[in-house]
Amino acid sequence: MIKELKPALLMLLVMTVLTGGAYPALVTGLAQLLFPDQVGGSLLKVQGKTVGSALVGQPFSDPRYFWGRPSATSPMPYHAAASSGSNQGPLNPALEEAVKQRIALFKGSDPQQTAPIPVELVTASASGLDPHISPAAAAWQLPRVARARGLSERAVANLVARHTEERTFGVLGEPRVNVLALNLALEQHELTP
Repeated sequence: MIKELKPALLMLLVMTVLTGGAYPALVTGLAQLLFPDQVGGSLLKVQGKTVGSALVGQPFSDPRYFWGRPSATSPMPYHAAASSGSNQGPLNPALEEAVKQRIALFKGSDPQQTAPIPVELVTASASGLDPHISPAAAAWQLPRVARARGLSERAVANLVARHTEERTFGVLGEPRVNVLALNLALEQHELTP
């Protein structure tokens, strides 16, 4: 029996070193070499200071900024350690009430805007962390942001267009706008003479 146990333990040791040490170290090293920004969390920085991640939404409520999708994470919005949806179905009265409140918030933020509010602005994503909105959701908010900043709608629309990411590989997903990156660009635009 010891004769069979010895090769089995040796194989266990070899495979543990290979799959538990060497392989993860190789993959981590290659990832850090080939994709340093992604490995670091896709962090966005302003003047060397980290202001957020391009992968996690942030709450915005000032009319001068574009607002992202609502977050259903708890105990606070956009809590990356608690990624989750609300699990409320379309017939749930609590969801209906939350959507009504969000609609009222958006209408109150721009009473002049009469177009229908894009659904993603009043419903949370499945993760509760979505950092993107559609170009239509950005266009809906554009007049409010332009007025609040004293900019022309055309200038803000150009900024939105420059920050619209196309479909991945031309076929995956939908065009999208990263809210934090767009808001940072707005701040930079105001600083530019």
